[in-house]
Amino acid sequence: FKAPSTDHPALYRDLLRTNRVHWIAEEPPAELVRDKMMECHFRFRHQMTLVPCVLTLNQDGSVWVTLVKPARAITPGQFAVFYKGDECLGSGKILRIGPSVYTMQQGKNQEEGPKKEEIDKIEPAT
Repeated sequence: FKAPSTDHPALYRDLLRTNRVHWIAEEPPAELVRDKMMECHFRFRHQMTLVPCVLTLNQDGSVWVTLVKPARAITPGQFAVFYKGDECLGSGKILRIGPSVYTMQQGKNQEEGPKKEEIDKIEPAT
């Protein structure tokens, strides 16, 4: 797939999964172990601006990374590096990426969306 422009929504993702994360100071951070999730910042390119995200710890030591706002051109094989303030917490290789913003928009633009009952089955209301 070749996007028609460098800012096309097909290039943006807000979800990715890493392999087992290599943590620097704590293996893994106590907050992440306790809450199974943790807010921090992330980047996957050296000079890139840090992006706020939420990490969700998996049993195998890998993490799901949910970005506060979608980032461009995330690619499996790159390294996700995590920060808390100025401190580098650790990194993991990106294994999988979620659907693009473009795909998500296509889903929302469907005439026949899922019925409320179907959504309730998937995601119980809180």
